[in-house]
Amino acid sequence: MTEKVKEETKLETQPDKKESIWTSDERKNFKTLYGCEIVVEDGSVEQVNTKKAPTDSYVVKYVYEDKLCYDLTRGAKTNLFDMYWDKFKVGLQSIEYGNGNIKPSLWGYKAPQQKKKRKP
Repeated sequence: MTEKVKEETKLETQPDKKESIWTSDERKNFKTLYGCEIVVEDGSVEQVNTKKAPTDSYVVKYVYEDKLCYDLTRGAKTNLFDMYWDKFKVGLQSIEYGNGNIKPSLWGYKAPQQKKKRKP
């Protein structure tokens, strides 16, 4: 392959990396300050309306740099409002129920590994 073809295929296979809207300090303080967790940040409508999310999740719609963004978040609705209002002020459009159907206590649950049985 020629150099040009290699570069073109390399560009096509690499997914676009989105810049995070939230700073690293803000991400660290979500739980402590607001008691909230962002499951999907700046996702598409299909990503935030997934059924594979906890039932206590919310879809937050807001405008950031003249772009409509969607987040899938967990937390109390009043705390979510406070968190997004502190960041985006007037850009906050709506906070609606998510479409998830996984029990919140089972969200992120992994079955424990079975121990190997010893041979007698």
